[in-house]
Amino acid sequence: MEIIPILEKAIEAGASDIFLIAGLPVTFKRNGHQERQGSERMMPDGIRSLAEKIYEAGGRSRKNLENGIDDDFSFSVSHLGRFRVNVFRQRGSLAVVIRVIYFGLPDPEKLGIPENVLSLADNKKGLVLITGAAGTGKSTTLACMIDRINRSRDGHIITMEDPIEYIHRHERSIVTQREISIDTPGYLDALRSALRESPDVILLGEMRDYDTISSAITAAETGVLLLSTLHTSGAANTINRVLDVFPANQQQQVKIQLAQILKGVVCQQLVPSVNGGLVPVFEVMKTTPAIQNMIRESKLHQLDSTMQAGAADGMCTMDGSLLKLYKEGRITRDTALLSCTNYENMVKRLNG
Repeated sequence: MEIIPILEKAIEAGASDIFLIAGLPVTFKRNGHQERQGSERMMPDGIRSLAEKIYEAGGRSRKNLENGIDDDFSFSVSHLGRFRVNVFRQRGSLAVVIRVIYFGLPDPEKLGIPENVLSLADNKKGLVLITGAAGTGKSTTLACMIDRINRSRDGHIITMEDPIEYIHRHERSIVTQREISIDTPGYLDALRSALRESPDVILLGEMRDYDTISSAITAAETGVLLLSTLHTSGAANTINRVLDVFPANQQQQVKIQLAQILKGVVCQQLVPSVNGGLVPVFEVMKTTPAIQNMIRESKLHQLDSTMQAGAADGMCTMDGSLLKLYKEGRITRDTALLSCTNYENMVKRLNG
């Protein structure tokens, strides 16, 4: 079995992911559903052979593979697209999951990313956080925001990604893209180095721990725009997640810092649409003077009501966005209830 025909078939089918798992046929994920490709089950030797061909296509060292370490990298095939690969072991054999990244940058209008999300990229400094579970499109939203900056103003954009997914050309801005473990040892090293590289915009792939979060806050205070992600749901949870990595005796100071530098929090998820596809849903918080006070004074429980009332400032809650999609006939009642953050309140709102 060859890897290129599998990749070609996945592109043709519009798949988002490819699973190569022993005991299963090649499996594509499309619109959130798994699709088995035929009935021929793959054997461990066949998957090892495919993994080796992927390493060859990506020009990657097999050091991690040979040492039994999970490996994560990306590669391009000139006539197809880019692919993000994770090679790991399960039940004593290799397994491979491949994320398909189509050539070209995503079109926010086609994807349904609204202007109130994209406009956060118009900030010249501060911290913008894109949050949500894995696989909800955070990287895609960030790519659209970086493209907007790249096309609209001069500056130096530095991205730190693990791995690089979308390739940005130099437009009005200079874009330097650094891949973790290839161009730099880790996020923290890349972030500290970036501050000496005359940055205007920094994209930090993920804020994972105390050191990275602390350095990101410090970087945002220097007057650059820093964009990053967290695996959290909701604006209040996101702010609490940032605060919780700091010792208790530092948290009040961090609240003051966040109130000054935080420009917005976007939380997103993908939900099934009535036509069988997936539709993105967004919660958007933009930092107004009222929200700055809530962060400083630990009144995060009031954020939801302020966001509901903040439509004029481009804000919306997750439940409000779900309700809007339901009223537009784009999602079902069940989907709205399964995806909401406050079930009882959503039932009341759906019942009018």
